[in-house]
Amino acid sequence: MVSHLGMLQFKLCSTILRLNRMFFTDPTIQAQDTPAIPPRNSCQTYLVYRANPRFPTVSNISGLFSVNPDELLPLNNLTSASEFLKPGREVLVPITCSCAGQFFQANFSYLVPESTTFTEIACGIFEGLLKSVTLLDENLPHENNPMVGSVLRVPLKCACPDNFASTFLVTYPFVEGDGTDILALKFGVPSEKIWEANQIERFTTVYPNTTVLVPVNGKPFINLNIANSDPPLPGFLPTFPIKPSTKTAQLKKIYIAGSVVGFSLVLLLLAFGLYVKKALNKWKIDHIQSSARRSSLTSFSTPRSSPVSGTPITRSSNNSCLSPDLLIGIKYSLCNYSIEELKKATNEFSDDTKISGLLYKGLIENVLVMIQHMRFEDTRMVIDVHSKINHVNIVKLLGVCYGENDFSSSYLVFEYPANGCLRDCLMNSSSSLRWHRRTQIAFDIVKGLHYLHYCMVPPYTLMNVNSRNIFLSPSWRAKLAVFGITPTSTGENDCGVEPNHLVVGLASEKVDIFALVLCYLSLFRQERTNFVDPGLKEDYPLAEALCLAVLAKACVEDDPMHRPCVDDIMKVLARMV
Repeated sequence: MVSHLGMLQFKLCSTILRLNRMFFTDPTIQAQDTPAIPPRNSCQTYLVYRANPRFPTVSNISGLFSVNPDELLPLNNLTSASEFLKPGREVLVPITCSCAGQFFQANFSYLVPESTTFTEIACGIFEGLLKSVTLLDENLPHENNPMVGSVLRVPLKCACPDNFASTFLVTYPFVEGDGTDILALKFGVPSEKIWEANQIERFTTVYPNTTVLVPVNGKPFINLNIANSDPPLPGFLPTFPIKPSTKTAQLKKIYIAGSVVGFSLVLLLLAFGLYVKKALNKWKIDHIQSSARRSSLTSFSTPRSSPVSGTPITRSSNNSCLSPDLLIGIKYSLCNYSIEELKKATNEFSDDTKISGLLYKGLIENVLVMIQHMRFEDTRMVIDVHSKINHVNIVKLLGVCYGENDFSSSYLVFEYPANGCLRDCLMNSSSSLRWHRRTQIAFDIVKGLHYLHYCMVPPYTLMNVNSRNIFLSPSWRAKLAVFGITPTSTGENDCGVEPNHLVVGLASEKVDIFALVLCYLSLFRQERTNFVDPGLKEDYPLAEALCLAVLAKACVEDDPMHRPCVDDIMKVLARMV
């Protein structure tokens, strides 16, 4: 079931809101066609809270929710309120749910101990049990951030079982990797009951930091032996392979002619839309001069602040709720390898183990790794960048070695995805890269780039997007390699950096966009005279190929400000996987 991402609402006092199954709709729109049912005014129920570095014990959690810790211990099969729980350990908390106006909610208060934001309190402290906009509305007249020492009113999402044959409706906050099938196993209830309670269907999309209601009979319990799934990649509408046509040759020609005419009209509409967008962007640039310089503030390295104002450079995305600042306190550790281990793994750094340049592959403790030889002064920068990265589509940094007798050079050890780099796979005629696999690889690449541009603080511009720095896992999923070395001009533009950057040094995410489309071109075509790789023959959807052509044209606009952002590219590719 595709249920790792999505957005649900409060339960109305009269009924539960219906969930809109469209993918890019406004999740705050509530259904209006549900008949009114006499509500219950209040009830005793439960919510689930996960232990974290701020609240690691039952004593801490009970203080947050004003509950007696002795009441939580038997409910969660624990013996000590001061025992440190494993991060992410789910704890049942009893609450009183009451009808306040139009919605059910459980009312709490929170004393602000330090400088913070409403988003961090809603998504971090209370783990998505309420929205930041709800917290802000409940605590007006706060304009921006809450004041230190102020006491906030916190209305948490909950519900009373008016329509369901159950004793309690437990409020459960989704995290990445959750699914209603796993949730059903944890609470020992059928998946269908969860779908019915939340008025969703089997393939409804549910996003992280969303609460769902779990209907249980009797006092709830959580089976902690049921592990969460690995965080899945965004799955949108299920796609099905197109069966070969059995029509006659004459009908086939008619269909092809009709398709060409239809797609020509689509291309004309897209061209008109791009023209309008270009005109609007030109108007904005003419009237807001500062907007043309914002992209140049993004640095390839990891500076702490803007060189102009000294203030941190931050960027937000509509696809994220949790602030990346929450990751600052997480401990980051690396393995410390000896030079003897690396020499043994690479057969004394022989040419047979060389991938390219100063990059080697080897085997350490039966694990395939990549070993990058670099200057000592560059090592700290690469480690600093990777200490802020945790993404399935980015190659992981495993360890470091600081050379033999001095510190003039060092080595960084990365994971080595088993299928090697994308360029080698494309050059190898025996590689099985059909159309659907190539579109998945393209989607993986833009997801990794989206993470670097929007989820890191400060944002990171890769400046080295090319098929040599993209590696493929055993399941053919793409991973970006962040080696931390900016390409330099050598007379050839083989690293995917646009010519303007090589001349004037324009550093922005738009440079990555330019390089990204060059990488896509190498992925989908092998000859300059053909847009689609002849090896695919006719085994590809013509509509998707045309869509990629339009996208590629937009990504190489002379003016970087007229190119689409990573968000736009990701939404287009999401419909192909």
